[in-house]
Amino acid sequence: MLFMLFGVIAIVATLFNLYLYKAGKDYKLAMAMGLSFTAFTLCAEYSLVSRWVKVEDWAALMDVVPGMERALWFLTIVSILLNLTPILLERISHIRNSQ
Repeated sequence: MLFMLFGVIAIVATLFNLYLYKAGKDYKLAMAMGLSFTAFTLCAEYSLVSRWVKVEDWAALMDVVPGMERALWFLTIVSILLNLTPILLERISHIRNSQ
């Protein structure tokens, strides 16, 4: 299941992004990787659903899609927020320092 592999890589890249920010190092590549693998995860999941449609596996679709829809929305939003956290924290820090 390719979407699971991409999902795990997205999580690791996001955690690495946050670690690099906390360590004061350049985190932007890790942020881009975290967001990119989140997108790859969504594309891989869509491909899986597409295969089920092609073979008319309606049971799989009815079983998996409703729950996965909510999970994918939630996890994508969390991924975006976590990956953008360092940028937002930097901007808040710059605003505080300029006052």
